[in-house]
Amino acid sequence: MKRILMLAVVLLASAGFAAAQPGSYSPSTDVLGAHLNYGRGCTACHAPHSGARGNGQTTNDPTSGNVALWGEDVGNLFGKTITSGSTDGATGFVEVLPSSFTATTPDVGGLLVCLSCHDGNYAQGAMMKNQVYETLPSTYGTNTIPTLLGSDGTTTGNYLNDHPVGLTAVIGCGGTYDWDCTISGTGAIQMTGPNSSKFVTNYGFFVSPKAYNSQPTVMCTTCHNQHLMNVVKVTNGPKSGLATGTYQTMFFIRAPYNPGSTSGNTTAQFCRQCHGAEANESNNGTAITTF
Repeated sequence: MKRILMLAVVLLASAGFAAAQPGSYSPSTDVLGAHLNYGRGCTACHAPHSGARGNGQTTNDPTSGNVALWGEDVGNLFGKTITSGSTDGATGFVEVLPSSFTATTPDVGGLLVCLSCHDGNYAQGAMMKNQVYETLPSTYGTNTIPTLLGSDGTTTGNYLNDHPVGLTAVIGCGGTYDWDCTISGTGAIQMTGPNSSKFVTNYGFFVSPKAYNSQPTVMCTTCHNQHLMNVVKVTNGPKSGLATGTYQTMFFIRAPYNPGSTSGNTTAQFCRQCHGAEANESNNGTAITTF
């Protein structure tokens, strides 16, 4: 089955990078974007009946479809170990995937379901086929875009070139490379320090870490909203000082994000939500968000 599901790490772009006034972006393509899946839309991921079997797939998962009516096979991922995001060239963040689809840890909905299509190592039965159907912007050249974790043209099973993800990928506060934020008893990040609060005013805090053992952890869904590929709604208030409205995004990123802009900094701002040491506010810079 050919897949064009573009979610977890490297995703394909929607056509067009026309500049829009902040807060007034109107996408010309369906907001589901690449996840329209040849027009099948929602049912490609959420089968109304019978889980993966309802989508014509065989699976060894006895609970297939029991969570979120998930219609892709996750059985081959159960209990597998992936090591992502090396910081020293050798070690990384070790994630042992859930042994059941009905586990209650946040890596079920935040990672396991994403890998069922975007892992090319263990989940080959349901994986996408690395084919690009949308028109890419000219700035991306003509290179084939690697979209499968664990099978991206490097060593098979290599996840070290993927962003840290999983229950051990904890976001910190107060460290050398962190924001002057705090973590609540429930694992929520509170951007209340002088620099972090200023950043929220200048851009916002749109990421969605998942709490585990009272610590905020990084999942695929921390950065990506799988249901909106090209647009994000922003409400001016405690989570963002940007004007209320709709903004351009790409790759299902859950914040204003446009790497096609030749003068804007929204791509850098998105990364700075967690990487505070590299932000303008942490370095006595006065630059705010530009589009």
